[in-house]
Amino acid sequence: MNYAIETENLSKKYGESFALENVSLHIPCGRIYGLLGRNGAGKTTAMRLILGLAAPTSGRIKLFGRELANSDQSSYLRIGSSIETPGFYPELTAAENLSVFARLRGKVNKKAISQVLDLVGLPQNKKKFAEYSLGMKQRLALARSMMHDPELLILDEPTNGLDPIGIAEMRQLIKTLSCECKKTVLVSSHQLSEIEQLADWIGIIHRGKLLEECSYEELKQKERSGVRICTANRDRVIRFLTEKMGLEKCVILGNNEIEVRDQTCSSLEINKRLFQAGLEVSQIWILHSSLERHFQELTGGEGIA
Repeated sequence: MNYAIETENLSKKYGESFALENVSLHIPCGRIYGLLGRNGAGKTTAMRLILGLAAPTSGRIKLFGRELANSDQSSYLRIGSSIETPGFYPELTAAENLSVFARLRGKVNKKAISQVLDLVGLPQNKKKFAEYSLGMKQRLALARSMMHDPELLILDEPTNGLDPIGIAEMRQLIKTLSCECKKTVLVSSHQLSEIEQLADWIGIIHRGKLLEECSYEELKQKERSGVRICTANRDRVIRFLTEKMGLEKCVILGNNEIEVRDQTCSSLEINKRLFQAGLEVSQIWILHSSLERHFQELTGGEGIA
């Protein structure tokens, strides 16, 4: 498989603390790779290192199969990015803003500016950036990253702060860039549902470490069912499940709840056996696996928010 980005044991240390520790990423060409993690997990740090905006403490980076040397800047010409809060001139229109950034690159192509604004769905009128909604600002940031027709896009939290309609529109736009325009996209997010609906490949990062990296299809194949039980007799119930029924994968949760992650026994059988043993259950329901549950299991029960 060809990779647009590869990192090997990439680390970044500030003082005595690691912002990123031994992270090895593999972003396939032509795919949407979702880097998922809580705020502060190290997603933006990884992107900044890949883009050369910060120097790694240790580790290696390859772009398009070539190891990135300090003197080699040519690979960056093939990348478009939107990292952190996009900055534009408030009193200029979208086209005027893009013209400024095009001049900074040394080349102004009015046709390309018009095409990229059409691509992201921004009107080419006299409306100033200061009058834009947050969704329009995010679209303009994406347009700026697309002006030079890059092969690879690196987008840091592109749906952050958007309303549900704006999120759906941005999601569809990113899919269009990948499927129709054949772009590789590395996108970070702390929103599980967005990564589930968007990414072909997923990397889960937590406290500066990459916990898992796989295709979305591989992740779906790991799906399994579980059973959650709510009972006032939590300790007695879990002893019965483990000792009498031989169910090993039982986890005590808060609010008098137990999660049974063992697939050898159905919810009906569990409920029947508990009833026969005189152990009262107030609620029992089937759980189907999701990216959220998988994330919690990988991080030792921590949620994504």
